[in-house]
Amino acid sequence: MEITIKEHFSRQAPVVKQLFKSNLLFTSGVIIITGWILIAIFAGVIAPADPIAQDMAHRFEPPSSSYWCGTDELGRDILSRVLMGARLSLMAGLVATILAGTIGTLWGGIAGYMGGRIDDVMMRFSEMVWAFPPLVLAMTITAALGPSLYNTLLAMVVVAWPSYARIMRSMVIATKENEYVEAARVLGASHFRILFGEVFANSIGPVLVLATLDLGNMILIFAGLGFLGLGSPPPTPEWGAMVAAGVPYFTYWWMTTFPGLGIFSISLAANFVGDGLRDFLDPKLRKEF
Repeated sequence: MEITIKEHFSRQAPVVKQLFKSNLLFTSGVIIITGWILIAIFAGVIAPADPIAQDMAHRFEPPSSSYWCGTDELGRDILSRVLMGARLSLMAGLVATILAGTIGTLWGGIAGYMGGRIDDVMMRFSEMVWAFPPLVLAMTITAALGPSLYNTLLAMVVVAWPSYARIMRSMVIATKENEYVEAARVLGASHFRILFGEVFANSIGPVLVLATLDLGNMILIFAGLGFLGLGSPPPTPEWGAMVAAGVPYFTYWWMTTFPGLGIFSISLAANFVGDGLRDFLDPKLRKEF
């Protein structure tokens, strides 16, 4: 019987509540990510100072009641820069994950549904992209196009979409042979209706798990490119660039610690949420809840 995405999650609402109660890591991850999203939205309001305003008289100030996270080599308030940097890092991670997930899901879904030579050509292309180490390929693309936020996002999408294509293809191949898909064909449903109405709706679970886990990876890649000077140009606050700026001044530990904690916390939280979502969508693991 056909089950839509909406019906699937509405039926599992009691299990979701139990998941929050029984899985402490999942709940912690949701709280941390929600907190960072709220910080990113209201960063302009809660930031105590202008994140790009320089004050050379207060360079390298350690954390204190005046500067909770200290100041950097130009006297800029690190707390304000971390809060504003969350907006850019989260936006980049979310946009890259959504675009890569959409492209990869459609690519893998079409390849798996059509099969034959179309499947071979489409998946060989995705495997060619998959063969390159993600960070190295992202660095190459960004360096070739020039450092900018848009080029960085493009590089992140290029390195991420093949993983979605591989997972969706395998799910579609398994799903398209089910009885409700055959029934839809017999009733004269179009390929578009079958693919998006029946096959995708019942194959999307693993893709959602991957997208949750990939959010942390995208933020790490974005920070890595920023660390190498291939991300958003200065003086825009960005966590990876902030860590890179603090490396020559290693004795002033606060310059790298606080932006590093931002990267660490949201990446770890995304993995907690992804693991919990995987358990929720897996019937065998769901019995534990």
